[in-house]
Amino acid sequence: MNGAQSLIRTLVGGGVDVCFANPGTSEMHFVASLDAVPQMRAVLALFEGVVTGAADGYGRMVERPGATLLHLGPGMANGLANLHNARRAHTPIVNVIGDHALYHKGFGAPLESDIESLTGWLHGWSRTSTDPMSVGLDAAEAIAAACTWQYLARNGSAAVRSAERTSVLHRYQCRYAIDLHPHSPRMRRELDHGE
Repeated sequence: MNGAQSLIRTLVGGGVDVCFANPGTSEMHFVASLDAVPQMRAVLALFEGVVTGAADGYGRMVERPGATLLHLGPGMANGLANLHNARRAHTPIVNVIGDHALYHKGFGAPLESDIESLTGWLHGWSRTSTDPMSVGLDAAEAIAAACTWQYLARNGSAAVRSAERTSVLHRYQCRYAIDLHPHSPRMRRELDHGE
């Protein structure tokens, strides 16, 4: 299993089985891994505002998080208005934001941006996954953050930014995928006790 498969399997294991996506080249590993995890339903949109608006509406209807797949910082920036609305409505969303490969970061690519500042603007949980071995755990923590009702009272959006090297993504296998489904005993305990 590669990092992208671990990410998708962890999302599905955590009850996030719909991903609204506007992928670019940096997210192709995620897109390719969708075939390996048929439980994840991908909904392609042609604009990031549609992606984030659909995830907000979906989360409000089913009262559990959907995921977004956004292309780099500019893609997230295009969806910020709807992510702001989702935060204000306490809608659970897990945002997966692609980034340039680590070996490409120093070349000043036109779409290079400060994704940490963008995720910070939402006042939500944020993590940068730079290692395929940790992306599954990072995704589980993002789901837990999005599902924790006390947390949602203040925030509502969780972002995982993956900056994975193409060569590393296929070589390593992730060792774990944690089940944090909102109806699992562990998640129920965390929600009941505010942990």
